[in-house]
Amino acid sequence: MIEFFKEPNIHWMAKAKYFYALSAILLLAGGFSIWHKGGLYYGIDFKGGTNVDVRFAKAPDVDQLRKSLSTQGLGGAEIQAISDNAISGQSSNEVLIFVEQKNADDQDLDASKARVISALNATYGITDSGKPDFNLVPLGSLVTTLTQKDPLNLGATAGDRYAQLAKKILDYRDKNANGLVGSLSDLSQVDGVTAAVISTLKDSYSVGPFTIRNTEIVGPKVGAELRSQAMWVTLLALGGMLLYIAFRFEWVFGAAAVLAVFHDVLITLGFFSLLHYEISLTVIAALLTLVGYSMNDTIVIFDRIRENRRLLRKEEFAELVNKSINQTLSRTILTSGLTFLTVLVLFLMGGQVLRAFSFALVVGIVVGTYSSFGIAAPLIVFWHRWRDKSEAAGTGSQPARKPA
Repeated sequence: MIEFFKEPNIHWMAKAKYFYALSAILLLAGGFSIWHKGGLYYGIDFKGGTNVDVRFAKAPDVDQLRKSLSTQGLGGAEIQAISDNAISGQSSNEVLIFVEQKNADDQDLDASKARVISALNATYGITDSGKPDFNLVPLGSLVTTLTQKDPLNLGATAGDRYAQLAKKILDYRDKNANGLVGSLSDLSQVDGVTAAVISTLKDSYSVGPFTIRNTEIVGPKVGAELRSQAMWVTLLALGGMLLYIAFRFEWVFGAAAVLAVFHDVLITLGFFSLLHYEISLTVIAALLTLVGYSMNDTIVIFDRIRENRRLLRKEEFAELVNKSINQTLSRTILTSGLTFLTVLVLFLMGGQVLRAFSFALVVGIVVGTYSSFGIAAPLIVFWHRWRDKSEAAGTGSQPARKPA
């Protein structure tokens, strides 16, 4: 195995107070942020409501959008701009408009979507022209239009020609133009599209300054159930790991490992609150991944401690723990470092959909690795010192010797 350090001799337990101080600062900062904001920022999966993904031809005026939504009775709607990647922060002219509705039925949720679209139309002065929006037209409708109007004069020999042409046109719209064609004249870049085809499309369709890329609707009852299930899944995972470590090592090892994992999850949630990332089902998956990763790293150190207790029986326990951490340090840096680089690239390049998921892993891997030697191990040392003092004072599990 690759070794980054040759026989390191770092006294980790002497620095335990600094680890605890750092953790206390992070926990307090995250806790204050959650309290100040009235709780975590939940996504549509847990809150329930209507989420409308809108892409604009030009950068939208968010303030004007907010005013238009307020006019439609949606003053509490949340508008979140989406950037292409975390490195440049360049806007993709795309926003998510979320309308939370508690105790609403499906009809109310559908009405929210209609009001969002009405607000967008009012903002951009769009009136009903009687022509469907080309950016929303499905493949079947486009094939029917081309076949009926026959701009290429194919007649009975058309066959699948118009189906193939329609697919090329929509591939250009959805992939090259990111779902929003600003002008139908731009379609001249598509192979097989002639001036006659463009003229037919202009007669049949209109193009607006925005398009609805996706709409998600989740009822409040379903959101509440998902939130409850996510909490129980996380707690059951921690409980199962506690039993496993207590069986494999000692109960105090299991308790220390679970406390360290709780520490990791709470700090990660604190960062989510501080940076206003939303908690969704994918984030819960990331947190469960973090629980497993952090626990695995802790078990590696605990396993080395158990081996060294057999080999170095006369060694002071704190020094034994220091040696165990130092012996596994190269392995920790190698595995954690490579994993961190992978999720960091995912965070920077993975796009908006994976942003919150990868952010949870980026924070979680750093905090989870640190807590293994900075929180879990010092807790074990603290417990051993307390037990030894109790036994020396005659209040421990072993009674004090009677004078001869």
